[in-house]
Amino acid sequence: MSDRPRLLPLLTGNRHGTRDAMTCLYRCGNACDHPVPNTSDNAYFGDVVNAEVSRRGVVRAGAVGALVLGFGGAAAGALAGAAPAVAAPTTPDGPEAFGFGRPGTGVGNGALTFKPIPPNKLDTLVVPNGYDHAVVIKWGDPVLPGAPEFNLHHQTAAAQSKQFGYNNDFVGVLPLDKQGKRALLVVNHEYTNEDLMFPGFPGLDGLSVEQLRTAMAAHGMSVVEVERVAGTGQWKPVGKGPRAYNRRITALSTKFDLTGPAAGSAWLRTAADPRGRTVVGTLNNCAGGVTPWGTVLSGEENFNQYFVGADAAPAELKPKLDRYGISTASRYPSGSRKWERADERFDLAKHPNEAHRFGWIVEIDPFDPESRPRKHTAMGRFKHEGANVIVAKDGHVVAYMGDDERFDYLYKFVSDQKFMKGNSWAARKHNLTLLESGTLYVARLDQTSAAEIDGSGKLPTDGAFNGRGRWIKLVSGNRSFVDGMTAADVLTFTRLAGDKVGATKMDRPEDVEPSLLTGKVYVALTNNTNRGVGSNPKPDEANPRNANKHGQILELVEDRGDNTSETFAWSLPIVCGDPTDASTFFAGYDKTRVSPISCPDNVAFDATGNLWISTDGNALGSNDGLFATAVEGPERGHLKQFLTVPLGAETCGPFITGDNRSVFVAVQHPGEITGASVENPASNWPDGDFAKPGVVVAWRLDGGPIGS
Repeated sequence: MSDRPRLLPLLTGNRHGTRDAMTCLYRCGNACDHPVPNTSDNAYFGDVVNAEVSRRGVVRAGAVGALVLGFGGAAAGALAGAAPAVAAPTTPDGPEAFGFGRPGTGVGNGALTFKPIPPNKLDTLVVPNGYDHAVVIKWGDPVLPGAPEFNLHHQTAAAQSKQFGYNNDFVGVLPLDKQGKRALLVVNHEYTNEDLMFPGFPGLDGLSVEQLRTAMAAHGMSVVEVERVAGTGQWKPVGKGPRAYNRRITALSTKFDLTGPAAGSAWLRTAADPRGRTVVGTLNNCAGGVTPWGTVLSGEENFNQYFVGADAAPAELKPKLDRYGISTASRYPSGSRKWERADERFDLAKHPNEAHRFGWIVEIDPFDPESRPRKHTAMGRFKHEGANVIVAKDGHVVAYMGDDERFDYLYKFVSDQKFMKGNSWAARKHNLTLLESGTLYVARLDQTSAAEIDGSGKLPTDGAFNGRGRWIKLVSGNRSFVDGMTAADVLTFTRLAGDKVGATKMDRPEDVEPSLLTGKVYVALTNNTNRGVGSNPKPDEANPRNANKHGQILELVEDRGDNTSETFAWSLPIVCGDPTDASTFFAGYDKTRVSPISCPDNVAFDATGNLWISTDGNALGSNDGLFATAVEGPERGHLKQFLTVPLGAETCGPFITGDNRSVFVAVQHPGEITGASVENPASNWPDGDFAKPGVVVAWRLDGGPIGS
């Protein structure tokens, strides 16, 4: 009998909303079946410094940062890097002219003009009237020239290493020319679902080693040249020519350099890498961001599920492994992938330090396909959803990050060195080092109305969930600020450092993104059905509901409008759910006019500063989708649903091009519903046969800007 992995039923209360048990198994290794990793007693209810959220000192971020890319601006010259194998085009204009980090021309405080689509359970992608959409690329499509045609019944690691990988998540689009006709599409491949990949799935123990290696090759990232279709907002892969930038980065064979203070430390050394400086592969790459110097950041998230044998790890290491969700109670915890059958480094009984080499922020240079990707230890190790960058007023680079786990923390990294403008070789070489050294902080949030928070979601009498907060310094360069921990300890076991300093336990902080127009920072807190249940931490003003199944959006305003500040004000502009539910809040906007939303996951901005929110695990009974709202002015809180994805799928990305003419989303795990298989699919998207993850672009039929 094959050892088929256990699909766990969703228990009362829908621990992951309506996320199916199959998704729980493959995406996060049945995280809800395991104890909450954060068992620290560090709840913090500090005195309030200021009773009201301060709005003073917010300034425009200027022409720096990394999150909205312009098309049709002055050129791609910023990407001339240090001896790239394929030189990017050059002009005298510099990165801000190219569009990296260039905000739009106005603040998004006007009405979004599209008619919101209604919640639905259709097995298709639905967009508003006046819009269209198309699949850009999907699982198995060729990436490298000469890639073999996808063959469902004869998949190999060699073929998959040249084809578009599985379960796409983060999407970034980096322009290649002045005219906005060509670009690089950069996509994460978070995880695989072997039930839906291999016909006649026999269970993980029944898969051949070649099939396991194929799954490993389907993880990682893809870089694909794309071109605009006939001047519209539609894009498609370049199908002819050398496509010199196209690249597959995999968990199977791609080598990564470790940078920063923890590189080479004892925690990162293995038998295969006794220097502790080179890692093979990247795992569970979730969200990410684009830097001002034209690279892509990718977050390694639920890496714990790929390792077995922690029960035989050294005794002194077991508490650290448990804190990262690697169960030390048995050789094969629920959700184990069994990859040790293909590569013994995933067996912690033999190689106990291998797990420490994952959980980092990865940086790749898509304009240099021969460059080696890097894992930046200075940015800390945890279950990274992603990282998004802004350049502060004084030139230091600031990256915001969330640790996607129940009751884990929110982080910030500030670079030691300053961003260098311009497109010279010296500037690019310098900027490529910015994330290798800096100061890492964790957030502590105070409250204005702690005594009024009863877990019901009722607004306090001051009319807002808000307060003050501060960034607690964990490590700066090689200096630790955490008692009993070295810098390498803090960076390798960052969760334990956050426990020691009393960071605020949050409801699954996922994507964290600063607005390039205002400098304000927005955090997607997806859900936490353990909040206030049993002995778990009680609600607080930033996480105000017991058994929180719908999540909320957190807004941070750094003091003096300075993203390097160590203090901030915070509020919850959106408390998600059914607008008819009294526990929801939409920045004070008329709730009869807003769309229902559940489980915010990723956030992004369009060129005029509107906030776009994608969802994962909608607990309201509809398919997941993409939503938009203004965050300033009279339309603040007027949330509208822009699209829905097919049955069983999650909405990932999103990415809106700098000309506001195209919105990209990744449709992840369509048809991932218990009982589904290749032969009996729960979704036929996108080709009418069996479900395939893919990237979609939507655009206005009249060629106008998305949303407005």
